[in-house]
Amino acid sequence: MKTKQVLSALTALAQESRLAIFRLLVQAGPAGMAATKISEKVGVPPSSLSFHLKEMLHADLVTSRQEGRFVIYVANFSTMNGLVQFLTENCCGGNPCTPVCTTECSTTEVAK
Repeated sequence: MKTKQVLSALTALAQESRLAIFRLLVQAGPAGMAATKISEKVGVPPSSLSFHLKEMLHADLVTSRQEGRFVIYVANFSTMNGLVQFLTENCCGGNPCTPVCTTECSTTEVAK
């Protein structure tokens, strides 16, 4: 990741509601979650949720897809992993340190 992308992602996550939304979407995994469910679970009104999701879309932290009349939002695991990798790139000056989680979620479509 380039510094500009990292700053955009960190700026988007540096807000309580957006951080909660992103963590919820990470928990939801590749299946994602409808905007209405996100609003219910995080307790953010739909009008505010739209603003927060737009900021996260611009930072490439989430993606969206239409399913019928619902918009499903999914955490962008590639961006998340890139951000973690950027932050830990020079960890411990090249010396062994605590293990870093390398598990990657599948971002392929889940069979319906």
